Amino acid sequence: MAITELPPAPSQNELSETTIEFADNFLLIDLCGEHDRNLTAIETRLEVQILRRGNRLAIIGEAAGRDAAADVLQALYHRLEAGKSLEPGDIDRELRMGVADRSVTERGDQIEMFKGQADASRVEIKTRRKLVEPRTEAQKAYVKALYDNELAFGIGPAGTGKTYLAVAVGVNMFISGHVDKIILSRPAVEAGEKLGYLPGDMKDKVDPYMQPLYDALNDFLPGKQVAKMIEEKVIEIAPLAFMRGRTLSNAFVVLDEAQNATSMQMKMFLTRLGEGSRMVITGDRTQVDLPRGVSSGLSDAERLLKGISRISFNYFTSKDVVRHPLVAAIIEAYEAEG
Repeated sequence: MAITELPPAPSQNELSETTIEFADNFLLIDLCGEHDRNLTAIETRLEVQILRRGNRLAIIGEAAGRDAAADVLQALYHRLEAGKSLEPGDIDRELRMGVADRSVTERGDQIEMFKGQADASRVEIKTRRKLVEPRTEAQKAYVKALYDNELAFGIGPAGTGKTYLAVAVGVNMFISGHVDKIILSRPAVEAGEKLGYLPGDMKDKVDPYMQPLYDALNDFLPGKQVAKMIEEKVIEIAPLAFMRGRTLSNAFVVLDEAQNATSMQMKMFLTRLGEGSRMVITGDRTQVDLPRGVSSGLSDAERLLKGISRISFNYFTSKDVVRHPLVAAIIEAYEAEG
């Protein structure tokens, strides 16, 4: 791959051009995407124009934008050279993360990478179905904290990947043999609807509350394997109330939507932690559905447990939202109103 930068134009207002030459035309086709949609995404975010000329891409724009676009295109091309797929999320990640983590050689065992090379720039979570990579610096710090600490909190708005990344790490630690089971829980708090009005037995009533956890698992493990693991109780998905009286040993435990746990429930859950286990608490302080006057256990835990070793707190903002771009705009609008 060769990069050529044309001499600066005589006028400051005239845009310059950088040209990148790619050796493999087939990979270049994948890099550009269907109808050049990948190039369009980069153009829009970095305010440059990218023109395809045979096996070359010409980047036209201001210096900062051209340099950033060249870095992104090279990183994505190297990803294709390594035999990896190229999804919209991969492009978004490269655009968000900059060049900081592109020079690190990818490693084999991800957990060993975290333990033995904590300053490694590239962070990857290997699961049976896909390779998961953080797409923002906050997500990257969060994933490292999940490996480094026995109890970790992820706090921030919807769409920032708190639960998704936690479940991915849980699956990675399970298939690597570091834990024997995965336990996922949520408070079954009603948000405008009554559980009693829903049809079916207790499992039928609470399963809709657990659906995001099922969705995450199915992203990382084959569906039949998930069903078998749930049947064998290697994976447990249950409401928070079902955790009382248990000691959770050699397990990766996730409590999602923790802002809807009461102070007593939070204390009960945190004290379930057993030998060889990791526990992750995720929540959004702006979406508390508890009755008026009932304090959130997440806020209490945050106040009481900060400063204790081996307990980490990671925070996300609207800038870390990795859903549709409108989600970040919606969150910012509500934050401004509040």
